[in-house]
Amino acid sequence: MNDQEFLNRSDDWLKYAIRLNLRNEPESSIADLKSAALKDDRIQSCLADVARLHDRQITNHKDPLLPIHRLLFLLDLGFGMDIPQIKAAVQEILKHRDERGVYQSLINVPQHFGGSGEGRFCWCLCDAPLLLLALLKAGVDYDEFIRPGVNHLASLCRENGFPCAASPELGKFRGPGKKDDCCPYATLIMANLLSYLPEYRDSAAAVASVTALLNLWEHSREQHPYLFYMGTDFRKLKVPSSWYDIVGVADVLSKYEFARNDLRFLEMIALIRSNQDADGYFTPESVYQKLKEWDFGQKKVASPYLTYLCLRIFGRLEQAPC
Repeated sequence: MNDQEFLNRSDDWLKYAIRLNLRNEPESSIADLKSAALKDDRIQSCLADVARLHDRQITNHKDPLLPIHRLLFLLDLGFGMDIPQIKAAVQEILKHRDERGVYQSLINVPQHFGGSGEGRFCWCLCDAPLLLLALLKAGVDYDEFIRPGVNHLASLCRENGFPCAASPELGKFRGPGKKDDCCPYATLIMANLLSYLPEYRDSAAAVASVTALLNLWEHSREQHPYLFYMGTDFRKLKVPSSWYDIVGVADVLSKYEFARNDLRFLEMIALIRSNQDADGYFTPESVYQKLKEWDFGQKKVASPYLTYLCLRIFGRLEQAPC
């Protein structure tokens, strides 16, 4: 792939991420590019949403427009606490913390799922790890604000990964699955969170999570816990990786050195690579209709952002900076 052509085909917000995260250029040397990226209307829309992080009740964790998903997207690109809207989002997260150190979201669980049908601050294992990860990426003090919550959530791990779990405020609520099954999405986002923490990267919880994801791939025809499938739709290239799909799972697994030579993981990588075109780019095979204004919100031409994510995964396998 021609690096300069890759940059030329990318919008300013992605050029910034490529130069910061793939090329490892000092942030000070790309300050003008950062300013240009922040002026993009789509980035401005993301920032407006994250500044009102808890204004919207969560009724569906899969929604790519949830403010926490948008906040993680921005942080992952390389934007941080120097941006007022991101600082406001972090401050809002810090306001809602339970006695275990776990951060809460404004969640509305319908009555037919065991909830009250009203929004209340509480947590599920399919959102709490995302809030902790956002704080971690934003550079908040780990010992004071993050470690207690991580310790509590990690303690919930079982031999087959993480269960469907929620805070006491939600009573006996759990998703549509067997009590003893792991929740694949909770397991995925906990594995992602733990991958950033040296004290947890090789822990029993991390190993159990990674192993659970690899086992689900191996037994994808028979095992569909909590209605999470690794079938045809899962195997389509789709971003952003805010839910349960092959790019998101491969991205998390690639952060664990002990998983990189596992044949099941390498099967995922081979499937992703099989979609790379002659010029080195990737085209989405599935999209979120709500994101059609982005390069990854269509299936007709190659997406520089999807390509960026895939190259970052491959870079970890080559032990290259990413």
